Amino acid sequence: MAELHVTSATNPRLKAVAALRRRRAREAEGLTVVDGYDELLLAVDAGVRPRTLLYCPELMLDADAQLGLVERVRDLGASTIRCGRTAFEKVAYREGPDGFIAVVPVAGTPLRALDLPENPLVVVLEGLEKPGNLGSVLRSADAAGVAAVVAADPVTDWGNPNVVRASKGTVFSVPVASAPLPEVLAWLADRGIRLVATTPDTEMLHTDCDLTGGVAVAVGTEKTGLTDAALAAADARVRIPMAGTVNSLNAGVSAAVVLYEAVRQRQG
Repeated sequence: MAELHVTSATNPRLKAVAALRRRRAREAEGLTVVDGYDELLLAVDAGVRPRTLLYCPELMLDADAQLGLVERVRDLGASTIRCGRTAFEKVAYREGPDGFIAVVPVAGTPLRALDLPENPLVVVLEGLEKPGNLGSVLRSADAAGVAAVVAADPVTDWGNPNVVRASKGTVFSVPVASAPLPEVLAWLADRGIRLVATTPDTEMLHTDCDLTGGVAVAVGTEKTGLTDAALAAADARVRIPMAGTVNSLNAGVSAAVVLYEAVRQRQG
């Protein structure tokens, strides 16, 4: 198939890519966009097979080295479209694009299809609405070797391009799923996974809680925290000690602190 060379953002193929900025379009197509070389490279390394790649050598940081990713994606069966700078910048989701936009399947699997190892470390995110927070948690989860990240009663979809960007593409390397909270709680109970809830309203420090074995660390929204239903279902409630004037941390930071305590305990 001959490669297209497009110089106008009004091209129908480019307009179809731009439409995936909208959640309704992503959910209808089951597709999203990966905007950026590093993010796309991680996604491909994780086994993602792009459907379409828009690329612009003029915007690449190192075209000689990075054009190899174009060939790699093409070899995976994706159609590739070389774009002029003006057209590419109009379609790009991020400011300061670096010449790579790929259309890929949205990350995620049905909750009960998650394949967990023995004694898994899981993250449950209840109602998190900020894509940056989801992305931050995913980066920490990837680094900590978490078995899965589950969104309970999600507000933001895994395909949100800001989640993809904030996660640096790790939304494709960490198994993710979404489900209503009751289904998540039943799933954990069926697998004997203890639920550890993070909340400032407890006396137990996260370092005093047993985080070995099958454990799910639950994090809620920065504004309201975990719901009463999640707290009531928890096997333990933990807090992170705070020495300053604020009484809570960013959701992504809170998750990272507790996850790395779990990593420390599991290595001991």
